[in-house]
Order: sequence, then structure tokens, then C-alpha cells
Amino acid sequence: MKTRFAPDRGLSRRMVMTSFLLGLLYVAFVALLIALTGSAVLAVVIAAGALFVQYWFSDRIALYAMRGRIVSPEEAPQLHGAIDRLCALADMPKPRVAVADVDLPNAFATGRNPKNAVVCVTTGIMRRLDADELEGVLSHELSHVAHRDVAVMTIASFLGVLAGLITRFGLYGGLSRNRDQNTAVIVLTVILVSVVVYAISFLLTRALSRYRELAADRAGAMLTGRPSALASALTKISGDIARIPSRDLRQAEAFNAFFFAPAISGQGKSLSSLLSTHPPLETRLDRLGVLSRELGEQA
Repeated sequence: MKTRFAPDRGLSRRMVMTSFLLGLLYVAFVALLIALTGSAVLAVVIAAGALFVQYWFSDRIALYAMRGRIVSPEEAPQLHGAIDRLCALADMPKPRVAVADVDLPNAFATGRNPKNAVVCVTTGIMRRLDADELEGVLSHELSHVAHRDVAVMTIASFLGVLAGLITRFGLYGGLSRNRDQNTAVIVLTVILVSVVVYAISFLLTRALSRYRELAADRAGAMLTGRPSALASALTKISGDIARIPSRDLRQAEAFNAFFFAPAISGQGKSLSSLLSTHPPLETRLDRLGVLSRELGEQA
């Protein structure tokens, strides 16, 4: 789908390379499974089925889990008005609009394609942000919709799900049922390879997620022409999230891959950054600061 969201060629190249490595890893893994076991059909079918459900019903699952509900223009006129303006600027179809009645300040977009997408904001984020800041967040989420990021990340996670399933099959079934030494060696080899593949695919998928968050920041800020508003929203949301009780954050952690800002109390440039779905706050703010200067934005 063609939109007016500005591309970031540097990030695009890194995303293509990461996707290529994931695809290469997948082909090599399946080839090894076939060579060792003669078949990988069952695991592939189960993994594909699980991801198909996630892909096809992602909007319903996310809304249900976050207690979000679709709202009409009459119920949320300012929210609909902002999304109408941004969709017109981006030349893209308008997604459904939802609100989740939770205090956690956040937003997310989900859906398998732009025609079946939904953008959801929490009452907590609407209460904390001004109109320009909220528009910056919405432009970020609409960039995810326009670039089909939910579909991309669902497909990218296929290999990790497959490797995880094969590991479980081997640990809970293969070794206990097969007493033949040669068969046990093959099963053990498959398990070890699956664990390694899962770890590599996990890191690559998380890297791809971080690249796409940076790309959405840039595309959204370019669309509105106000990187400083998006930076201000990031700063407010991250600061308020840090003050939310850890128990409440843990309940929301499962949705971090969807969220505009991760539901964690803090994230620095350390090993944990490699495991995160989002870049560190400092990195996002630095990129937006550079973009603001490039655009000659007035403070």
C-alpha cells in the first residue's frame, strides 16, 4: 500500500538484512530437521496453525486482553478527528478506533492489514498528553499500520515458535519414548539445535522489532512535522510508566511488542536492551532530536 509516510532507507536496509537472516536460518533449520528425522511436517503444521490464529485474530485478541472497545466519532470526537487528519495526510484508509479504560499511559495498533487494523489508546494516555503529543503517538501507530508491521512481526516470529515446539516435543516425548541409542542421539541433537535456533531467532526478531519502532518514530514525526511533540510524549509516558507499581507493569508486559512504549520501569543501554522489543528511550529521543534539527523545527 502506498502512503506518504517517509521511508528511512538506513533502517530499511537493516530490516531487510535481519529478515533475510531469519529466512536463511529457517531454511537451514527445516533442512536439518528433514535430514535428521525424515520429516518436520507436524511441528511446521502446529507452528503455522498457532501463528495463523495470531495473525488472523490479532486485533480481537489484543482488544479483548486490554479491555479495549471500539468507539464511534460521537463517543470520541477529538480522537477520531486526529486520526482523520493523519490518515488524510498519509493517504491511507482509516483504521477502527478503540479506547481501553486503563490508567497505564499507552497506545497500540494491531490487525493483519490496513483494512482490518485498529488503533487503540488508553484513557491514561489521553488524560496525560496534550493534543500535539497525542497526535505524535497516533502518527507513530498509524505508521505501524501502513507498513503492516503486525503481519511482518508475526511472520518473523514463526521460526522461534517452530523451534520452541520442537524443543518441547523432544524434551517431553522424544527422549522418554525412544530407548534406542541412535534414535536418542538424533533426538538430543534436534533438541540442542532447536534451542540454539530459538535463541538466535529470538534475538533477530527483537532486533527487527526495535528497528521497526525507530522507523515508526521517524515516519510518524515526518508526517506531522513535529518530532519534538513525539519526543515530549515519549518522555511523559516513560516517566509516568516508571511510577506505576511493578505488579501492574508485570500484568501488561505481555503486550510490550504492541505498545508505543514498553511497560517496564526502566531500560538502559545494557544486555537487557538486546532482549527488548523497543530501543532505549535515550536512543529514540536522540533520533528525534536529530530529525527535529534536520527539519528546522522551532522549539
